[in-house]
Amino acid sequence: MPAHEKQMSGGIAPGRGLPRALLLALVCSTVLYGEMRPAAAFSIFGIKLWGSSNDEDASIVDPLRYSVTIDAPDADKDLVKKLENASALKNDEEHPVSGSLGLMAKARSDREQLVAALYADARYEGVVTVTIQGKSIDELPPDAEFKGPQPIPVVVSIAAGPKFTLGDIRLKGDAAGLASADFGLIAGGDAGSGAVLRAEAAIVRALKEEGRPLAKVTGREIVADHATSTLDVTLTVAAGPVAGYGDTTVEGTDKVDRDFTEYMTGLQRGRKYSPQEIDDARDRLLGLEVFNSVTIKEGDRLDANGNIPIDVQVSERKPRFFGVGGTFSNTEGLGLEGYWGHRNLFGQAEKLRFDGAISGIGSNSISALNYNAGVMFEKPGVLGPTSKFFTGIKTVFEHPDAYDHFSVKGDVGVSYDLDKQQRVSAEFDLDYSRIRDAFGKHTYLIASIPLQYVYDGRDSKLNPTRGFRVLAYAEPSHDILNGATFLKLKGEGSAYQSLDTASKFVLAERVAIGSIVGTGVENVPADRRFYSGGGGSVRGYSYQGIGPKDSNGQPIGGLSFFETSVEMRIGVTDTIGIVPFVDAGTVSTKSFPGFSNVKVGAGVGLRYITPFGPLRIDAAVPLNRDPSDPRFGIYAGIGQAF
Repeated sequence: MPAHEKQMSGGIAPGRGLPRALLLALVCSTVLYGEMRPAAAFSIFGIKLWGSSNDEDASIVDPLRYSVTIDAPDADKDLVKKLENASALKNDEEHPVSGSLGLMAKARSDREQLVAALYADARYEGVVTVTIQGKSIDELPPDAEFKGPQPIPVVVSIAAGPKFTLGDIRLKGDAAGLASADFGLIAGGDAGSGAVLRAEAAIVRALKEEGRPLAKVTGREIVADHATSTLDVTLTVAAGPVAGYGDTTVEGTDKVDRDFTEYMTGLQRGRKYSPQEIDDARDRLLGLEVFNSVTIKEGDRLDANGNIPIDVQVSERKPRFFGVGGTFSNTEGLGLEGYWGHRNLFGQAEKLRFDGAISGIGSNSISALNYNAGVMFEKPGVLGPTSKFFTGIKTVFEHPDAYDHFSVKGDVGVSYDLDKQQRVSAEFDLDYSRIRDAFGKHTYLIASIPLQYVYDGRDSKLNPTRGFRVLAYAEPSHDILNGATFLKLKGEGSAYQSLDTASKFVLAERVAIGSIVGTGVENVPADRRFYSGGGGSVRGYSYQGIGPKDSNGQPIGGLSFFETSVEMRIGVTDTIGIVPFVDAGTVSTKSFPGFSNVKVGAGVGLRYITPFGPLRIDAAVPLNRDPSDPRFGIYAGIGQAF
């Protein structure tokens, strides 16, 4: 250990210095927040909810049970929680280890993880001592045997010590011209190991964004001054030369075409290197849905032409997939859907998918059931790596309150990603339909050209906590059989703001508006008019239940609509949330929505967070109901309401 590095670990064996712990803290970051495993046996969708986990432990050789006590008298409540999360001994307490050797190995590993957790909290004088049956693990022989009644007592004693702050900060080498404060290194600021490592990564990233793929930290001096509880940090960085992309090699492909995989990275030979393009290439390959994992590595030296070689390593997914799903509400009944698909039909990530659904289950008559089925084909990369060709055909037979509808619709189009957040698409649709509504029976043959722009800056598509999404849609249409021509316009935006650093309180807002111009409401097919009400718009009201109605009280739809929603998404635990909300909406037979008859619903929802999105149950009541409106609505499904 260099002379300027002081021993911080106390209970850690001699010879382990601060830089090692800094790196260990980074490696263990997933341990701090991702390794808690509750004992459970009952599961749904592969998620364990409650019960015993004895079945999991049955295969352990020479099972040895233990109990652990963590004693950290000078640690505050938050630090104690971090330490408990970092302790594999604590989190796995209900699971036996494999004999005495397994307990010793787990205890030694746990000590390093706890020291890393102390360093992450800027506690560089922390001491961690682990005893088993009253004896320190440093005093026990490697082949120690723990006998006697189980569980074997394990005590983890932690002296956290004072919290350090940053002292003198120096950037040297090619980073000398950078301001350390821009990367979070500020005298008197956060001295946690994670903050230092994040700053290192950000400095290297900033130099790489200049087109320097070989930028790296070449020297790190970290000195803890125990007298002042400050941490002095000196980082030396070498930027390396500006370079372009060299050859891209692909490893791990089997059924997916290797050359196609290289093409879809979009990393053109000779173009200036960009770490953001590397990230985009990785995301694009994962977005093909044919790979389980994608790793893109830059070479450690430039080639003879001064370019950086790129190595792409992938592992393929099984090509076939299927799934089922469902929704439920007391106003709309039960809906079931299923799909089957192939995600690599001809070897270049072409996707073929068959879908089918039935809804309205629970209605008064079989004739009220709604059916739809379709087939869809997609081929990526037709106009460059960020483009996709799609085509499909879909048939629908449905009976909402507003109309009876049978149609067969075909479409063909292309989408193009302008960048990571922006996508445009254009298609041609031909839709044959027979509809019975308040205006009688009609047959239509509609040719249309839907055009769409989407900006999606959310931090997560499944459960966003920050950012916003905007959609703009225009669809010029012509009825070949009846001669009507009209233009359908729609705009929608949603925004999300975390009100605290842990995103336990997230304010979510949505607004949508639409208009149809060019003809009267009676000339627009009923399925293309605007409606509001139900689980996807204004909760508390029946599906399509808001807006103008005929003499029988059935909705007829409109030429314009307006909707808005506000939710407060409150995380009670890491997996459970409650969501109070207010929705409002209106529909008009004019081409611009009126606001004299806005319907408002309010309620509260329950969320259970899963890897594939939140499971959602909402209950709502109409605040200004008409006699024909329900007194309440209950809705269930997968995903947030918006």
